[in-house]
Amino acid sequence: MDILKVLSRGTKKNPKRHLFGQDAEAQLPSAGTKANPQLYHDEVRGLKRKRVGEEAGAPAAAQLPLVDFFAPKDAKAAVEEGSPAHKERAASPVPAPTRRLSEEECRQLLRSHRLKVTLMSKHDDHSKVKKSKKKQRAILEETKNEKKQLFPQPLESFSELRATFGIPRRLAENLVHQGYRIPTEVQMGSMPLLLRPELALAGQDNLDKGVDFLAVAPTGSGKTISFLIPAVNNISKRRADENAPRIRELEAVVVAPTRELVHQIVNEGGKLVRGTGVKIVAMKKRTQLAAEQQVLANDSSEDEDDEDGDDGGEDDSDADGEARQRSRQPPQQETKTDILVTTPLLLLNFLKSGASEARKTLPTVRDLILDEADVLLDPLFREEVLSLWAACTNEDLRVSFWSATMGSNIESLVSEKLNERARRTAGARRPFVRLVVGLKDTAVPNVTHKLTYTASEQGKLLALRQLLHPTGSDESGPPLRPPFLVFTQTIDRAVALHEELKYDIPLEAGGPSRIAALHSALANSARSAIMRKFRAGDIWVLITTDVLARGVDFAGVNGVVNFDVPGSAAAYIHRAGRTGRAGREGGVAVTFYTKEDIPFVKTVANVIAVSEKQAGKTGDEVSVHKWLLDALPRVAKADRKKLRERGVESRRSGSGSKAKITSKSGYDRRKENNKRAAIAANKRRKVEGSEEGSGAEDEWAGLED
Repeated sequence: MDILKVLSRGTKKNPKRHLFGQDAEAQLPSAGTKANPQLYHDEVRGLKRKRVGEEAGAPAAAQLPLVDFFAPKDAKAAVEEGSPAHKERAASPVPAPTRRLSEEECRQLLRSHRLKVTLMSKHDDHSKVKKSKKKQRAILEETKNEKKQLFPQPLESFSELRATFGIPRRLAENLVHQGYRIPTEVQMGSMPLLLRPELALAGQDNLDKGVDFLAVAPTGSGKTISFLIPAVNNISKRRADENAPRIRELEAVVVAPTRELVHQIVNEGGKLVRGTGVKIVAMKKRTQLAAEQQVLANDSSEDEDDEDGDDGGEDDSDADGEARQRSRQPPQQETKTDILVTTPLLLLNFLKSGASEARKTLPTVRDLILDEADVLLDPLFREEVLSLWAACTNEDLRVSFWSATMGSNIESLVSEKLNERARRTAGARRPFVRLVVGLKDTAVPNVTHKLTYTASEQGKLLALRQLLHPTGSDESGPPLRPPFLVFTQTIDRAVALHEELKYDIPLEAGGPSRIAALHSALANSARSAIMRKFRAGDIWVLITTDVLARGVDFAGVNGVVNFDVPGSAAAYIHRAGRTGRAGREGGVAVTFYTKEDIPFVKTVANVIAVSEKQAGKTGDEVSVHKWLLDALPRVAKADRKKLRERGVESRRSGSGSKAKITSKSGYDRRKENNKRAAIAANKRRKVEGSEEGSGAEDEWAGLED
């Protein structure tokens, strides 16, 4: 039975069919929220730990309202009116003394949630004096040996944020209003360290100015809230200080790789800061900030100007002309904000604007937050991000790094830059702490993974159409119901796939309006409109590139289709993480691969195998078996690097027929091409014939003369 026709007709669901059964619907990510958003509840030493949701009196999953993604607008509104968001704002939690856990209790609780906290470096006074390379290597080895595991006090309930960690009353009320009750693993481990490290890590030194922090946590586990709450709390506390200046100044900068992620962070932050007096904005091209000018030392250029006065006069006149031209433009008013969310290039362009002999700095920034830090510190953005980091000149600057994937090379780079900064500043060194949730570089355990061999590019289209129009006899695994995302390697392939599929949905179900393509070549307004429609349920199938692979939160996405094989393990983890957000179960991640992809599939297969092992799947539940891993060829390091940077070369534009996405066979395409060529040649012969005829008349006329 065609699911799209069923949705368009609105017929009754048959409980006998597994595709539309009530149990299957309740398991879909778009079927509502989960009472307990945590991913791991392991047994420790033979004892099953009590669920925090049961202790806190959280409602059971069956008591939550089921949200139908495809319900009519009035039905959606009826559900929303009965939701807590339409009720009266809940009162702030009453501060109450909480029992401090012993180190053994902390150890057991952290282990049951698969949390590992490591003290990476104390930034001690090793580097105050310049040392030889031999000594530096010895210090590096010593620093590696210094890493030790910590067992800080965890956050067991959001009510503890007000009672134990003293966040502002209004911020606590906003959290209650948004329905936050039980913290996820990353929130449980990170917020005590960022709010009150001296309480979370009793006995550690140099915690009066906080910690530098690195978090590696699964996709959709609540990292955005984890860094926004401490940032808002720090700003509110400094503003409450009687000695602090009353003017609003930029105190926190959040850097994200894409515009969509920037706007999402601003939306989430806006819900938290409501009524607190803290302001959060997204940076735009013409945004102006309060910054200081630092004159760059350039003695050699000054000497040259003194020697040659004529050249200096010409330079001065050009500079005066540019200044006059800038003065004609209307001055931009400075944006007054406490938290700025930006992409790297936007903020760097502002810092580089103005006189060439000076640079702008941000001395008031005390919190620098890098979301999706592994891609921000990858060579693609590294130079820009490090320049932004250097522009934050406050001695009390705290830096935090967040991502679902983090290579050891990125961790080494972070440690190196923190040590370099420590050399340039005086006073006590701030500890550098790392938090890892679960196993590093694995997908979330609540998503079902499927590897599908399609042989050719046409096979991919057939497989994708089978997902759009499933049959009752398809028992290959959990069904993939809309809405879902489809990832392609390039913009051209996303556009071509959209053109190929946009008429596959019946007109009575919405037709072409149900399918859209989003990529970086679109204007900002078009991208924003597509995002709004997809979140509202007006778009069911969204075809995109890796521009939406990181950080963007779609709570109702039921699945992800990798139409083209991801370029790396990290790319697969982030793509698959667009479903199964906040602990929701029922998400499906499907990856198509052809004969050309076989040399590169092992990277994805390894991630799936580890993720399924982490989820405790065995036997028939496993989609990637050991025999498949043994049969797949090993990917060479050079091939992995090339695949990460450029993808499969045959699918890039201009690489031949394999880069095209079409359901027509090679014979039909060749026949059409020959027909177009024949028509063009016929037109060309007619034009040439007319030109020859006119030329002949002119020639005979000349002879007569």
